[in-house]
Amino acid sequence: MVVGEIYRLTAIGEFFRDYGLRDQIRRAAVSVLSNIAEGFDRGSRAEFHQFLVIAKGSCAEVRAQLYVASDVGDIKQKDFEDLQAKLLELARIIGGLRSAVAKQR
Repeated sequence: MVVGEIYRLTAIGEFFRDYGLRDQIRRAAVSVLSNIAEGFDRGSRAEFHQFLVIAKGSCAEVRAQLYVASDVGDIKQKDFEDLQAKLLELARIIGGLRSAVAKQR
């Protein structure tokens, strides 16, 4: 799970001491899952669609923060590449779900 990997990576080394970035990337990663859950439970397809849009945006936010972490040396290149690939796949899945929900509205 992406959230677990983010927490694991931000709990060690320089990333742990980079409080602002560490906390922001953790919040954004949690936001992806939280928005999907909240939107699903709202009951309407329109609201679910909107929350999926937000979740996909949070996924992009995590990806951007990983670039910052990589640039400042908080994360190893292999971990960066692995997480970027997982986040791109997650964004693709969320986008597909969003499209499916939009067709049902």
